[in-house]
Amino acid sequence: MASDETLLAGIPFFSQMQSEELHELFGRLKRRTYRPGETIFHKDDAGTTMYIINEGTVKISVPSEVGTEMILSILSNGEFFGELSLFDGKPRSATVTAAGLTEVFVLHREDFVDFVSKHPTVSLGIIRALAQRIRRTDNLVEDVVFLDIPARLAKKLLELANTHGKKLPNGPVEIDLRLTQQDIANMLGTTRESVNRQLVAFQERGFISIDRQRITIIKGSELEKRIY
Repeated sequence: MASDETLLAGIPFFSQMQSEELHELFGRLKRRTYRPGETIFHKDDAGTTMYIINEGTVKISVPSEVGTEMILSILSNGEFFGELSLFDGKPRSATVTAAGLTEVFVLHREDFVDFVSKHPTVSLGIIRALAQRIRRTDNLVEDVVFLDIPARLAKKLLELANTHGKKLPNGPVEIDLRLTQQDIANMLGTTRESVNRQLVAFQERGFISIDRQRITIIKGSELEKRIY
């Protein structure tokens, strides 16, 4: 578990702050724990708080009217979510669910506004972080429009290996998340059947291995070739 200054300093919002500022900000946070599968908030809920993950993993998704969902992102230790509500206080734009036992720190809007008014240089980190989020959203839209399913799957597996990977002896990288085929389909905006066919194809070619919902990247260079 990270210390207060280490945790906040690793977040783009606050990375440029001095240690005394980080200590002050940490004093405004509230600790909260969520069980695996517990919803932290739903899309369209009222929102006036931001969350910082201290331990665990969360799934960011957008539900459809027919009961399916699109998984936008999977976040883990040191990452944050719910930040938009700090600025406009409007309803949530997505649903967030704890993927495992998850501990977060909660920052309320009134505390955030008061802190930024005292430390205006924090705004630069905020703008930078929001710009990164917008770019990721743009990339997601481009992938759906321009890449076929094998390319989108290859790109997503490499992305997950980069953000949640655990290097194994002799080179392979295990994605340290339990992912169902439906989870992956929801990330790609496609069907479970399409994902199943392509995962089998990648496994038969020796690009990946799958064991109990754990995917290991064996030949990342071959997956990269499939994207372009």
